[in-house]
Amino acid sequence: MTDLETFHALLGDNGQRLLAEISLRGLDEANTLALATELRHRYPAALVAAAMTQIRLRARARAKFGDDAARMYFTQTGLEQATSAPVAAHRAARYSAARRIADLCCGIGGDLRALASGHDVLAVDRDPLTAAIAAANVRVLGLDDHVSLQCADATLVDLMGYDAAFLDPARRTAERRIFNVADYQPPWSFIATLVGRVGNVGVKVAPGIPHDLIPPDAEAEWVSLDGDVKEAALWFGTLRTDGVTRRATLLPSGATLTATVTEPPPVVPLRRYLYEPDGAVIRAHLVADVAALVGGALLDPTIAYITSDACVVTPFAHAYTIEDAMPFSLKRLRAYLRARAIGHVVIKKRGSPLTPDALMRDLRLSGDNHRILFLTKVAGKHTVLIGSTVA
Repeated sequence: MTDLETFHALLGDNGQRLLAEISLRGLDEANTLALATELRHRYPAALVAAAMTQIRLRARARAKFGDDAARMYFTQTGLEQATSAPVAAHRAARYSAARRIADLCCGIGGDLRALASGHDVLAVDRDPLTAAIAAANVRVLGLDDHVSLQCADATLVDLMGYDAAFLDPARRTAERRIFNVADYQPPWSFIATLVGRVGNVGVKVAPGIPHDLIPPDAEAEWVSLDGDVKEAALWFGTLRTDGVTRRATLLPSGATLTATVTEPPPVVPLRRYLYEPDGAVIRAHLVADVAALVGGALLDPTIAYITSDACVVTPFAHAYTIEDAMPFSLKRLRAYLRARAIGHVVIKKRGSPLTPDALMRDLRLSGDNHRILFLTKVAGKHTVLIGSTVA
């Protein structure tokens, strides 16, 4: 789908019949060409292409939106940038005390879907096609009574009467992702203006945002879902937790960790257990806090692996038992694994220039035993650790 006219046609009777037919018949690599050829005898070619694209996107969207995906509308970019349902629900909980919320740069409606479940929301997006898709999603999800939608520049919208806002700046152009916050749209400078106008503001940012760019009056939260770092957000006003500057939240459990340790952990020789902190913990610079939780220290000052004599269960890090360690040598490692009939390995790397896929081929493994290899640095030296997951 590439234009507004085709999307409106997709919402019409012909478009809806076409979507229903494709959905009923199924769409896969084997039948795509034949099905498209057949359908073009009865429907405009552009409409067929749009409908088939939509069915594919809906299938992909199930991972983010569950059963609702089968009724919703997407663009490829809109789906990639949309917040998944668990993360959106977690963020929406911050707005429990708000009366009216402005969802600026709402996209196809990922966060809007969660925010409108309990609030009246003004949704804004400046792209006509994106705004039309968001409006269609509002209708199919039954949120009409709670959402008013504008196709407008978020920086120019009248926010009088709104006591909270959520801003999701564009971090992608047609050609590439945007990594420099100065290039966000609306621009980074708009955040301070928005906080001044509304007060209670949440801003979605890239997980890799430099910490020195985080405003001192913000709480920064990094969120992982099923172990993968998904997003980060800045919270201002009453949406911020008093006294908290950095937070890591793990979904779906909801476990959350905030910054309390002020000193970096010491660096010590390898101990019995190795801890691999969750990505959100690492992004939030809370490795020292996890080290304190498990009574651990670092193997290297530049690497986020924690070592400890204690086996402590924590949601914020995976624990492994370390059986052996050696300076990295392919010949020595291959002999070590062969002697122990280790034919199946998982390779993890942090701070190593080696490529796991290439190393896997070079090891020429055989045997029935399983181990985990950690390619890392210990006191500045490239080292391989051999271990297994704590039962």
